[in-house]
Amino acid sequence: MLVRQDIIKGSRRFSNYWWALSILGGGTGFLLAGLSSYFGINLLPFTSASQLIFIPQGLVMTFYGTAALFLSIFLWLTILWNVGGGYNKFDTSSGIVTIFRLGFPGKNRTVCLRYPIQEIKSIKVVIKEGLAPKREIYLKTRDDREIPLTRVGEPLLLSEVEDQATELARLLGVVLEGI
Repeated sequence: MLVRQDIIKGSRRFSNYWWALSILGGGTGFLLAGLSSYFGINLLPFTSASQLIFIPQGLVMTFYGTAALFLSIFLWLTILWNVGGGYNKFDTSSGIVTIFRLGFPGKNRTVCLRYPIQEIKSIKVVIKEGLAPKREIYLKTRDDREIPLTRVGEPLLLSEVEDQATELARLLGVVLEGI
């Protein structure tokens, strides 16, 4: 195999869709309940929020509803822009390793790191079990920089981490650390 390219999913994961939708629904409900108490009419069909006293209950519900809507907008934009998405490309024919990631829009939206294979010192595996398990693969350069290769937030199976790290080390002709 001369070229290997691993796609990194980024923020377009099921959990992000779930939280963005849940926060949107909850925030809309809180905002409508707060506005119902202010205007004195029921904007929510399944409850009588117009009977709430606006100060302090309605005001607090309006504040939390507005904050939740802004958070939901942020999550939807993160999903739309696919923040964290990209690829890892290992091209042994040209001797170049490319790490590409997308960020938030702006001047530095894309991160594209390119290293000659000769600059790669090793493939490092970090495995930490416990309440927040950590199973990550890093590309370690000769100047001791560690560039993460695995996606964030989705821990891989131990066997997958070992297989991927071993295959990468074999492909690049470098040592494997941490196993």
